[in-house]
Amino acid sequence: MGEAGRKAEGRAGWRTGWRTGWRTGWREGVAWFGAGGLAGALLMSGGAVQGQTGPATAPAAATPAPAPVAFVGVAAQVAEAERAFARSMAERNHAAFSAWLSEQAVFFGGGDRVLRGKAEVAAGWKRFYEGPSAPFSWEPDRIEVLADGTLAHSSGPVRDPAGKLIARFNSVWRLEAPGTWRIVFDRGESVPP
Repeated sequence: MGEAGRKAEGRAGWRTGWRTGWRTGWREGVAWFGAGGLAGALLMSGGAVQGQTGPATAPAAATPAPAPVAFVGVAAQVAEAERAFARSMAERNHAAFSAWLSEQAVFFGGGDRVLRGKAEVAAGWKRFYEGPSAPFSWEPDRIEVLADGTLAHSSGPVRDPAGKLIARFNSVWRLEAPGTWRIVFDRGESVPP
């Protein structure tokens, strides 16, 4: 059989296999049209995943895309959490700072220093809360949220007491309970003078 004949047989096989798959179920249809070609199998699984009518189901290996989350307010929640976190510095409230930390928090310090866990991060940042005025301030200017609404990234400028830009922060927030965001990762990066 020439190539044109094989192509014609493959097209006919997937068409018949497609109908058979819908009529007798996904597994019988795939078993039947094994010779009908991969294109038929891909089309058939795509139809099942897209929710077309019929008794067919998606193959076990297919993972449907997550349903989109209604982002109304989610990014705003994270932005407000970041602002409240920053207010703890301005108000010199170390207990409030600590309350925003996840138990698994990881903060990257200067050089190779990494603070791991809520207690270590809180202890490592205590020195920033000891004086009468804040040594720096920050605010978010960008928030990105995962499609499932459970993890978010915030970033923004870090300023010295005079308002001069000295760094940018990057924080990862996790939704740990309904309406409760806590910081899990934080890293600041100096900006060139």
